[in-house]
Amino acid sequence: MREFSSMSSLTEKDRPIVQLLLNAGTCPRCILRFCSVGSQMLYRHPYKDLMKVLKEFLKNNPKKEDTVCFDVVDPPCKRIRLEHPEEGPEDLNHNGALQQNPQVNDENTAVEDLAAKVCNVCLGILQEFCEADFVKKVCQKVNSADYQFTSFVFSVSLPPQLSVRERAAWLVLKQEMRNLGLSLSKDDIVQLKEAYKWIIHPQLSEELGVPADGKSLFEVSVVFAHPETDEECHFLATACPDCFKPAKNKQSVFTRMAVIKALEKIKEEDFLKHFPCPPSSPKNLCVALEIQCNNGAVFVAGRYNKYSRNLPQTPWIIDGERKLESSVEELISEHLMTEFRADSFNFSSSGREDVDVRTLGNGRPFAIELVNPRRIHFTAEEMKGLQQTINTSSDKIQVRDLQLVTREAIGRMKEGEEEKTKTYSALIWTDKAIQKEDIAFLDDIKELKLDQKTPLRVLHRRPLAVRCRIIHTMRSEYIDEHHFRLHLKTQAGTYIKEFVHGDFGRTKPNIGSLLNRTADILELDVESVDVDWPPTLDN
Repeated sequence: MREFSSMSSLTEKDRPIVQLLLNAGTCPRCILRFCSVGSQMLYRHPYKDLMKVLKEFLKNNPKKEDTVCFDVVDPPCKRIRLEHPEEGPEDLNHNGALQQNPQVNDENTAVEDLAAKVCNVCLGILQEFCEADFVKKVCQKVNSADYQFTSFVFSVSLPPQLSVRERAAWLVLKQEMRNLGLSLSKDDIVQLKEAYKWIIHPQLSEELGVPADGKSLFEVSVVFAHPETDEECHFLATACPDCFKPAKNKQSVFTRMAVIKALEKIKEEDFLKHFPCPPSSPKNLCVALEIQCNNGAVFVAGRYNKYSRNLPQTPWIIDGERKLESSVEELISEHLMTEFRADSFNFSSSGREDVDVRTLGNGRPFAIELVNPRRIHFTAEEMKGLQQTINTSSDKIQVRDLQLVTREAIGRMKEGEEEKTKTYSALIWTDKAIQKEDIAFLDDIKELKLDQKTPLRVLHRRPLAVRCRIIHTMRSEYIDEHHFRLHLKTQAGTYIKEFVHGDFGRTKPNIGSLLNRTADILELDVESVDVDWPPTLDN
């Protein structure tokens, strides 16, 4: 008997599984899965060696408790349990009877022929796609994409019909084991994805020079398809129509999860009537439709000052037409996109100012999510240099405290937004002449409560509601008979322009009603956004 030395083994109880599946056209690694072999190392042995071991296992005298040993160190997984035969459907195949499989003869003709066959269960996933040539193809794709990464996570998308074929193989094995007074649970079978990753992870790791890590943000993904057997799931839609409903962004209703749901629901008798058990061998291998790489998003935060009264925070586009040539978002993100080599970005900030409002003081906190960046490692000096690049590229904005942050940290920018305070400076005009003493009383008003209906100017994008806001303090600065400057400290979310002119009575009280005259706002500046984030840097 061929011995790989050590003690994870097939025993006499595995003989009917090995015999039946080999004759049905199943590959050695899938046979190990159905034998509940949980040793990762075993699956990594060369395909031909595994085939030879299984042949020799079947040659041995079936009357004694034979054991075949492999070179493994992992403990065995779940084993087949000796039980009383359980109740189940009659021995049926798709025509009404379970297919009988020939015994392996002395010459092992069926086993010899199997080496050239595509596995009837995994459709070649655990055959050709575990070999060095495919691993090199994946790594060439990764290296050509030119990502920065220090580890990787490998994901694989399998054709949904593999679940159908696995169910068919399990049903015929279950019937065979029942006849022998044994049982084989679905849960005892090692998952195909799991076995595939056991085999391919160390190969990818060696070729890429970095470890596989389930928590890595760098993902290498492979999408497999098998056009020849695509229609094998279709009978499930007739048997379980509720499981297959059209969904957005899905090209087919036959998703892996929908198929699994249907397989859990369909009766064994119905399955056996519609699908051959064991499944037939296909002519062709699976194909790798896509080999893709993706880096987890990187987050950059900082504060920006806006010095222009003709610059929106985000692109100003109405009915597909751009109204202004740039925006705060674009002036910052274009440099980040270039340096991080990202696919796209998402901009967020602690509030926003109107196109004609400046943001002064220590600036407004912002964060940018950079999607699928090729470069992810930046030193503090490099981030400082990137900040300088942004600041020298435009006189309309400046950024400070530019830094890498975590996704979780961005939540601090949004926490309790309405409880935060902001300070403003407003240049106000009145229709009637005023003297300094006419506005002095404003300085004594504290915690003024406002009722603000959604302003007319934003009603097209905000729901109609009455919002209660608070003006904490005001300080007036007389200029001339028709102008004064008002410094305000307010609850975040207060509409300052409407507090000045009243918005046709939609904001009450307002400066106009307090002064008993018409008032309007000529200029508005944000002087501070009192959010203690992101951390201040020594710039």
